[in-house]
Amino acid sequence: MQEQKFIESFNAALEGFIYVLRNERNMRIHFLSCLFFIILGVYLNFDYLELLVLCITITLVLVAEMINTVVEYTIDIVKSDIHPLARVIKDIAAGVVLLTAINAVIVGYLLFSKRLPFDIETAMSSVKQSPWHITFISLIIVFGASVIGKVLFHKGTPLRGGMPSGHAAVAFSIWTIIVFLTANPVVVALAFLMAFLLARHRLKDAVHTFWEVLAGGILGVLLTALVFQLLR
Repeated sequence: MQEQKFIESFNAALEGFIYVLRNERNMRIHFLSCLFFIILGVYLNFDYLELLVLCITITLVLVAEMINTVVEYTIDIVKSDIHPLARVIKDIAAGVVLLTAINAVIVGYLLFSKRLPFDIETAMSSVKQSPWHITFISLIIVFGASVIGKVLFHKGTPLRGGMPSGHAAVAFSIWTIIVFLTANPVVVALAFLMAFLLARHRLKDAVHTFWEVLAGGILGVLLTALVFQLLR
């Protein structure tokens, strides 16, 4: 029961995040920009501290945008008529987003300026020699694509329903990563079995339709294979 409540709470939080993505244009811009800069940071071979600073900065921007949305919705509910203070409160909330965006620009400049311009061949060689980098980039792209799919189809969250199945996408992405990184047929077969069972579980529990699971699996395989073909 305790675990079920935790899963429900976690999924409710994701539903809130997806709702903001669907309904707020600025949030969609921030989200896509964040995915791009995280992938770029991995591509430029950022160390762990640099990636940590980048992720914290990105999180601050996204959180500020969500808080701004909450403030706007709350004021619209509580105060249906135009009030001078309502406008001021909305402006202050928007100012919070502006400050975090300015901070993100400064942090981004400090992090990326020492890497740009960079030698493309050297950067590609560094990524190609690191399976961790390629794996991380693949999973980010697959997860981001599944979230974008749910936003476009206006249905579901990464953990509950919608097109495509995020679970199937990530599971088959991991299987594809293992296919590229190992020649052991037993490991590959076991990884496929785990991905298949997870996808079957989503169907059995009626969380997804067959086509949603199929689309998720195909999405995970194709995007991951594409990343490995481009970067290896």
